[in-house]
Parts: sequence; C-alpha cells; structure tokens
Amino acid sequence: MSCIFCKIAKGEITSQKVYEDEHVLAFHDIAPQAPIHILIIPKKHYATILELEEKDKDLIGHIFMVANKIARDMQFHEQGFRVVVNCNRNGGQTVFHLHFHLFAGRLMHWPPG
Repeated sequence: MSCIFCKIAKGEITSQKVYEDEHVLAFHDIAPQAPIHILIIPKKHYATILELEEKDKDLIGHIFMVANKIARDMQFHEQGFRVVVNCNRNGGQTVFHLHFHLFAGRLMHWPPG
C-alpha cells in the first residue's frame, strides 16, 4: 500500500507526534494552514468518511475526544479551534486516508471556502 498516512501510522515515515494510542495518531501537518494545524488519523485505513460503518462510531467518538484532549493539553481550548473533515476531491480531500484537521491559533472565518 502506498498510503502516506498508513506509513506514518506504522512509523515508516517520521512525524511530529502530538498524541498516539492503539487506534489513532495525531501529528503536526507539514504544510500548516493555521498557526496550529494537527492531523488526527485512525490507524486503520479508510479512504474516505464514506467507508465508515455503524461499527466505527466508537472510533469517531474517540477521535473527537482526542481532539478535545489535544486542545486542552496545548491550551487552546478556551480560545477556540476548528475540526474539519474533507471528503473526496470536490470536498478538498487530497490524501485518501480519512483524517481530521484540527486548526487553532487564529480567528477562523466563515464561510471557509
């Protein structure tokens, strides 16, 4: 498999880790779009959010709890942050391994794009 995020999750490619457990990995994006830009990925490969099934709902809840923990640990929870998931090309997805963008460190605008 040539998925870059699978390689990062397996430790084959180094990353600047923020959080890791048996199910997910969070690391700094190499091309940040905000002062704080962290990617949270499931270690299991899902190309898009459309591959999720009912049995995966605990994983998705866990990912949001990880985002919560990161925000608190890095102390940007009170200022605010944004969690974004892109799906397929027109949705802005460029890496086809499900991932959640955690943005913080500046005022977020609406609409985003």
